[in-house]
Amino acid sequence: MLLNLICTQYNMPAQFDWNVRVYYEDTDAGGIVYYANYLKFFERARTEWLRHLNVNQHALQQEHDVLFVVKSVTSEYHAPAKLDDVIKLTLSIQKLGRASVAFQQQAWCGEQLLNSAQVTIACVDTTMRLRAIPSAVAEKMRHYVISD
Repeated sequence: MLLNLICTQYNMPAQFDWNVRVYYEDTDAGGIVYYANYLKFFERARTEWLRHLNVNQHALQQEHDVLFVVKSVTSEYHAPAKLDDVIKLTLSIQKLGRASVAFQQQAWCGEQLLNSAQVTIACVDTTMRLRAIPSAVAEKMRHYVISD
């Protein structure tokens, strides 16, 4: 909350951080995080970020008939995470559109960058047609935009 206040006051972008621990189920036979699990970690970070913004995805569907779905992902692996590592997941918005959000997400272990991804989500209705992001939700998201 204080970070958002400081960032807003000085027109600085905010970043959301969320930690996950690597469990046995997240790893391959060599004890290294399986590559696809970074997508799961990033999804969880986006969900926790929405909770942090007091945005309830179930309520959005019920009240506004909107859902957030992944449109595209580009991911680059820099270093492996291992069993029992604590990974810091970061999230910021590269572009906030009328019906989409382009995220920059990263996974860190200490000072080591493990993975970086660009994830674009679309706002759709239950028939999968594009819908505008509800204005109250878009306003909350604006604090995390790093560029337009």
